[in-house]
Amino acid sequence: MNNTALPTPPTDPDLPATRGHPGAQRHPGLAGLTLAAIGVVYGDIGTSPLYTVKEIFLPATGVALTAANLVGAVSCIVWALMLVVTLKYVTLILRADNRGEGGGLALTALAAQAVGSRPGLRRALLLLGVFGATLFYGDSIITPAISVLGAMEGLEIATPALKPYVLPISLVILVGLFGVQRHGTAVVGRVFGPVIVLWFAVLGLVGLLHIAREPAILAALNPLEAWQFASSRGWKVFLMVGALVLALTGAEALYADMGHFGRRPIQIAWTGLVLPGLALNYLGQGALLMAEPAAIENPFYRLFPGDWIWPALVLATLAAIIASQAVISGAYSMTRQAIQLGFLPRMAVRHTSAHEAGQIYMPLVNWLLLGGVIAAVLGFRSSSALAGAYGIAVTLTMMITTLLTWFVIRDGWHLPGPLAAGATLFFLCIDALLVAGCALKFFDGGWFPLAMGGLLFLLMATWQRGRTLALEVIRREGLPLQEFIDALDLASLPRTPRVAVYAVADPSTVPQALLHNLKHNQVLHERNIILTVRFAESPWVGMEDRTRVEPLGHGFWRVTLTFGFMNTPDVPQALKLCAAQGLAVPLFETSYFLSRETIVPTHGAGMALWRERLFATMSRNAGSVVEFFRLPDNAVVELGTRVQI
Repeated sequence: MNNTALPTPPTDPDLPATRGHPGAQRHPGLAGLTLAAIGVVYGDIGTSPLYTVKEIFLPATGVALTAANLVGAVSCIVWALMLVVTLKYVTLILRADNRGEGGGLALTALAAQAVGSRPGLRRALLLLGVFGATLFYGDSIITPAISVLGAMEGLEIATPALKPYVLPISLVILVGLFGVQRHGTAVVGRVFGPVIVLWFAVLGLVGLLHIAREPAILAALNPLEAWQFASSRGWKVFLMVGALVLALTGAEALYADMGHFGRRPIQIAWTGLVLPGLALNYLGQGALLMAEPAAIENPFYRLFPGDWIWPALVLATLAAIIASQAVISGAYSMTRQAIQLGFLPRMAVRHTSAHEAGQIYMPLVNWLLLGGVIAAVLGFRSSSALAGAYGIAVTLTMMITTLLTWFVIRDGWHLPGPLAAGATLFFLCIDALLVAGCALKFFDGGWFPLAMGGLLFLLMATWQRGRTLALEVIRREGLPLQEFIDALDLASLPRTPRVAVYAVADPSTVPQALLHNLKHNQVLHERNIILTVRFAESPWVGMEDRTRVEPLGHGFWRVTLTFGFMNTPDVPQALKLCAAQGLAVPLFETSYFLSRETIVPTHGAGMALWRERLFATMSRNAGSVVEFFRLPDNAVVELGTRVQI
């Protein structure tokens, strides 16, 4: 595949201002979006009851199975949900949307805009946000693996003879899940929504039945019980916290998926159904263990009467499948943002909804995630083993989110300093406790998501730096455009009555494709457009800000198209808008000339030679510029050029 000079997403803060999410799109209604959000967003956190309580009382945590500890542990879970998910994410973080979009990179762009006058700090925030985004991919691999394995391990409770089949059945389910992703999150959400509604209703119901039998567990609703339990543990509280984090996984995906459904549906679903169902189930598991300590073997499935085990297993399996959807769809959104912000090469993006621009499917991301999930399942082989790997990436991402939000609320929202500092320090203390607890599990599997995040960060940093170096070479070696136009001998050059669009990364220099065209074809088009496509650090750029046209004389124009990082970069459609500024670009009378760059690594300044070779490989395998920018296949001419970095 080819890499052209067309898309060099900038990190220039002086891009045209953007105005809003495309409000002209029709939405299926608040109720429909809420139902779909329940199916897609809350599957991850909704399956945490499958394994959280069991992990807290493992021998490794040192928490004895006593009535007082049950009350304290369940109180910690309930109040962690209240403070981290309800207060931090649902109430605060969801308000830090970047023109309707959420997720680590959208928040990073928002924070970078807030400190745009300080370039050093801005660059540091960009790198921090990119690192946080890479950690999210680790979560996107571990969540499907642990959720499906945790559910299928219920087969051992129903029929011990089925234990050898847990692993292969889990793999079959996971392959099927990733296979249906091409149908889109809207279709998946509508199918999954009713199942997850039933799931949370059942969670609450079985929990309520056991609470009625052991109402003493209701003492866990007192936050002082959580404080007393945690403070009495001493340094061993970190061992317990590493397991407690399992109840919170999915909070970051909640934010990342905001662009798919909007803030209000996610908030309504949490307060109206998800939080009550989770709280009642955790309380119910505590009540069960008060009465039957032996149920610690698998307290979730022991909540159900014997005749309910198989229906519960089927429902839990469906919920576990759905749990993976939140992080999968979040990974699609994150990847598209990374591409259009200039941190990853182009990849194929398929839009799966005519009404919701955020609902997309990315084939390459989908299958890479599946490969990682299969590797995790085969490598760890049980939900308990995966629990060691789970959490550290999530909690680090949570901490990074808190740090980025500080700059948004202080410099972007201009909240009073003491209020902003107090809120940030409060959540940072919680995040630090969670990170410290998970860090103890580093050698038990916590290294896995960190290693994956580090590798992805290296790829993103290499791509961004490589594109910067390539642009510098093009600018340094190129001819000044205006001087070239003024020096043309127009009288001796034949002119063809068509429009030529020359896509460039640097609009101040002469496109190599133009030089090749003049040299080999000895012809100049009647109208010549020097085109640059840029991506703003906002998700949506309105039509009124999409084009900028600058006449250069002698039939030349410089055109800049600006898209948001969630806009679909349809170049032919955007060029139609130039007519309002005096430049007509007829669709069937236009040819697109692209410079196909071949990156040549060299010794010297720039990057290490191995990184330059890595960048060259990524450049060769970048997705088609024609498909990415929706150019007509029969109107594109590609001409090669070599760029030494």
